[in-house]
Amino acid sequence: MSTTDKASTEAPHDAPESEDSASASASAEASAEASAEAAAGAQLSTAPLEDAPGGPVGIGVLGWARWFWRQLTSMRVALILLFMLSLASIPGSLVPQNQVDLMKVAAWKKEHSSWVGVAEKLQLFDVYSSVWFSAIYLLLFISLIGCILPRSWQFVGQLTGRPPAAPKRLNRMPAYTTWRTDSSPDEVLTTARGLLGRRRFRTEAGSGSVSAEKGYLREAGNLIFHVALIVMLIAFAWGQYFKSEGGKLVLRGKGFSNTLTQYDDFKAGGLFDPDDLPPFSFSLDKFDATFERTGPQKGTPRDFKAYVTFSNGAHGKPEKREIQVNKPLEVDGSKVYLLGHGYAPVISVTDPTGKVIYRDAVPMLPQDGNLTSAGAIKVTDGYKDKDGKSEQLGFQAWFIPTFAGTGQGTMFSQFPELDSPAMTLNAYHGSLGVDSGLPQNVYQLDTSKMEKFKDEKGELFKQLLVPGESMHLPNGQGTVKFEGIERWATFSVTHQPGSGLALAGAVAAIAGLAGSLFIQRRRIWVRAFRGKDGVTVVEMAGLGRSESARLPEELAALAGALHERAPSAAPPAPPAADTEPEPAVPAEEAEEVEGERA
Repeated sequence: MSTTDKASTEAPHDAPESEDSASASASAEASAEASAEAAAGAQLSTAPLEDAPGGPVGIGVLGWARWFWRQLTSMRVALILLFMLSLASIPGSLVPQNQVDLMKVAAWKKEHSSWVGVAEKLQLFDVYSSVWFSAIYLLLFISLIGCILPRSWQFVGQLTGRPPAAPKRLNRMPAYTTWRTDSSPDEVLTTARGLLGRRRFRTEAGSGSVSAEKGYLREAGNLIFHVALIVMLIAFAWGQYFKSEGGKLVLRGKGFSNTLTQYDDFKAGGLFDPDDLPPFSFSLDKFDATFERTGPQKGTPRDFKAYVTFSNGAHGKPEKREIQVNKPLEVDGSKVYLLGHGYAPVISVTDPTGKVIYRDAVPMLPQDGNLTSAGAIKVTDGYKDKDGKSEQLGFQAWFIPTFAGTGQGTMFSQFPELDSPAMTLNAYHGSLGVDSGLPQNVYQLDTSKMEKFKDEKGELFKQLLVPGESMHLPNGQGTVKFEGIERWATFSVTHQPGSGLALAGAVAAIAGLAGSLFIQRRRIWVRAFRGKDGVTVVEMAGLGRSESARLPEELAALAGALHERAPSAAPPAPPAADTEPEPAVPAEEAEEVEGERA
C-alpha cells in the first residue's frame, strides 16, 4: 500500500481521536476558567455556607434536631422572630400592666369585665414576663447567636486570607478596561501594586498580575449590627430583672429616705433586692415655678426647680442641691427626677367641743394646665358628733389657684400661680371604708358608706372658701378652716442597670448598619503582559458584591492614575504602499466595464 493510500485509510480512524482530544481540552479549559471566576467572586459575604450536597439528613431525632437548628439559625427566621417580638409588645402598650399601675389594671378590669378571663389566661396584664413573650425573646436570642457564630468564623478566615488570583478572562467582569503601553510588565505591576496599596487595598502579587481587595468593614458592620442586637437584648433583660422605680410626693419642709416603706408607689424587677437601694435622704426646702404671664403662651411653664438638702448614706454630710426637669440628682447608679408639682391646702378640723382633731396639708392633684386641682380630706380618727358618737368625716375638695370670681360661671383656674386662691368643699360623715383593709386612692373619696351633711334646703352642704375662712358644719357639728397653702413636688427614683449597655448597643447597631449599607466590598485585578508585537498590554477589571455605579467609577479613577505612570503607546504606523493607487474610474466607465464583464 502506498503512503498516500495508507494515509487515506488511516485518516478516518485518527480523526475521531483528534476531535475527542480537542473537545476534552476545551472542556478542561472551560472548567478551569469557570473555577477561576468562581474563586474571584467567592467569599464576598460572610453569609453561612450551605452544607455540601449529599444524601438525606435522616428521619430520626438527630435529623429533626439538625433540621430545626438550621431553620432557627437562619437569617430569615431571625427577622421573623424580631417582627414577632415587636408585635408581641403591642398588647403591653394597649392593656395596663401590673408592674406599672395596679389602679389602672383594676379600672380596666371593671370596664371590660367580659374580657378579664381571657386576658388573664393570655397573661395580658404581665406581657413582658409572660411565657409566650419570653419564648419569642429566648428564640430570637438563640437565633441571633446561631447566625453570628458561623459568620464570625468565616470573617476571621477572610481577614487572614489573601485576595484571589486574577481570572483568565478579565473582560467578563462587570467593570473592565485595557490599553497598551511602552512600559514593561514588571514596571506596570509594581506601579499598580503601590497605587492600590496607597488606596488602602490589600494586595497580592501573582504571576503576571496583581490582585487587590477592599471593603472588609462592610461585613464587619454587618456583624457589629447583629452583635449589637444581642447586646440590646441582654441589656433589656438585665434592666427588666434588676430595675427599680418608685415615686414619692414630698411637701415643702418634709423629707424622704430611700427605703421601700417611704415610697407612694414602687415597681421592681423579679430579681431586685430591696437591700440594693442606695442609702440617701433629702428634704424639700423650697420649690420655684415660673409661668408665662402674657401673650398666646400665657400660663406655659418656663422653669421648675426644687431646692433640697441632700445626705448620702446614713451619716452623710448634708449638702444643698438643686433638681430640675431633665437634670436629675444622681446617687450611686440611681437618679432622682423631678416630675411634677402642685398645691396642698392646709386644713384644720375642730369637733363640736372646739377641740382641733385634724390639721394637715392635703395635696391636690392637678386636673389641667392651670393647676385646677381635686382631692379629698379624710378625718379618720378623733371625731365625735354632738351626741358623742364616733364618726369619720370626708370632704371632696376642689382647689383653684386663680379664681375668676363669684358669678363668672366657671370653677376652673385662670392661671397656675396663686393669684386668687379659692377652694370648695363638699361635706360627708359616716364610714370612710379605710378599716376594711382594701387599698384606697388617697385623692378620691368613697361615699358609698357615708351620708351627706345637708343645708337648710336639704341639699348637700358645700361652701366656697378663701385662705383664712372657715366652714361651719350644720347643727354645730364642727368647723373646717382653710388656713393656708403649701407646695408639693413629686420625685421619681429610678435604677436602670442596663440603660448604659442598651445605649452602647443602640449606637453600635446604628454604626454597624451604616457600615453594611454604605461600604462596598470590591476586588480589583491588574494584568500586564507582552503582546505579539512586543508592546505591553494592560488589563484592569473590578468585581463587587452587588451591582453599583461606584465600582466603574473607582476603576476608572484607578486606571487613570495608573495610565499617568504607564501611558498608552503610540499607535503602529500604517504599512507602506508598494504600488501607486489606481486612479479613480468615473462611474459611467465603471458601469460599462461591468457590463462587458457580464
